[in-house]
Amino acid sequence: MRFIIIASRLFNNTNSFAFKVKQIHKIMHSGYEKDLVTALRDVVNGTNWYCAGPVSKLKKYTCNRFYADDGEDIVLIYSKRNDKFYALGAVCSHEGGPLEQGDIEDFDGREKIVCPWHSYDFDLETGDSSYGLKQDVYEVCIREDQVYIYTASEMSTKPFKKPIIPKDTEKNTDDKAVEEKNEDTGSLTYWASKILNTACPQQKVELTHKVGEMWRSGDLTVGVHHHPPDQPARDKDLTVVKPGKERKRGKGISLASRISNLHSMANIEQWAIDLSWDIIARFSSATPEGSDEALPQGFYDDFVQVACEEAKHYKLLSDRLQDLGSHFGALPVHGALWDSATKTSDSLLARLAVVHMVFEARGLDVQPKTLEKFAKNNDPESAAILEIIFREEITHVAAGLRWFTWVCNHSNPPMDCIPTFHKLVQQYYGSYLKPPFNTESRSMAGMTEEWYLPLVKPTS
Repeated sequence: MRFIIIASRLFNNTNSFAFKVKQIHKIMHSGYEKDLVTALRDVVNGTNWYCAGPVSKLKKYTCNRFYADDGEDIVLIYSKRNDKFYALGAVCSHEGGPLEQGDIEDFDGREKIVCPWHSYDFDLETGDSSYGLKQDVYEVCIREDQVYIYTASEMSTKPFKKPIIPKDTEKNTDDKAVEEKNEDTGSLTYWASKILNTACPQQKVELTHKVGEMWRSGDLTVGVHHHPPDQPARDKDLTVVKPGKERKRGKGISLASRISNLHSMANIEQWAIDLSWDIIARFSSATPEGSDEALPQGFYDDFVQVACEEAKHYKLLSDRLQDLGSHFGALPVHGALWDSATKTSDSLLARLAVVHMVFEARGLDVQPKTLEKFAKNNDPESAAILEIIFREEITHVAAGLRWFTWVCNHSNPPMDCIPTFHKLVQQYYGSYLKPPFNTESRSMAGMTEEWYLPLVKPTS
């Protein structure tokens, strides 16, 4: 009878690892048969507590990443100041940066981890960010010199193997041959590839506006497919480093911090120019699934406009850096944003979903807080620039949504748009979307909650 009571209490306290261990010890010293003790130990081991490893080993490193079968990786953080372990989601809720490569910094007495990609900060205890985002927080406990993390995911110290997405290499080879034979300066695709191969950012901006004018005036046709470069060209004087190795952006208060923030944004805008031209060059021969229908002129109208606006954004930020006594290229940059282009290079729908409906929409979520930081720190000129960028980014998300819907509707048979979006995000983005969301701005772009809320991790 006593065993039944203890076992019942054990099963009814699934969230308390400490309680379970204590009860197991009671049973082990109460004379019960070994097979019963073994069975109960198996129950404990089969719960949601993952053993990360020995305390002594994990204290050697500030951050340790553990990989989940469902993509919900966890970073275990050791705070020397508090002599305590914390666990957060390892994938930054802004744009997917690796938090285990970030630094631990003090923010008004609170320890936070700072994402190496765009310097978004997250409180170690609450997961809250000063930019309005929030990172998942996991319970941590130590028992018998072992560190345990509470998670329902299957965890490993090594990444889980993902299925390889086949690419049509034969088609790519043919595309390259076509490109070599067709240097048609009267085609939009030629100029798109030309801009991607232009290293100087100032020339990239000027050429973007020139091509935009040529397209709008009717001087260009779409043209034949031109195989774009795998990686856009970058100025030889630009120091490109691995994510996390660039200068820390700080809290946006000092002049140096504001320059660092603006420099990082300018880098993002340069990549955004390339992403806009890449979708034109790479997918000009794409057709909806099961259909021979070509992309209409409106597709090119929209993404030429997006490219021109991204070029405008870059120039506004670059000019502002000069006003503040700096320039673009004064600080190191990283190219992590292009990873999304590489991952989606085989699918127009995936490119629209991940780049324009996940990453661009994420920019809408964080922009108001970023703007507020500059406005509060006596920099109205920078805040005004961010306001322009924010308004126009809404239309960029709308363009991605519009053409995602068009491709789905013109497939044969037509695809159900929202389930298709969910499937592609899970396949190509590989992680849950993280609240909070700027629902008002997303709705202005046409992206209502049924598009993204089902991609949030369910609460257990």
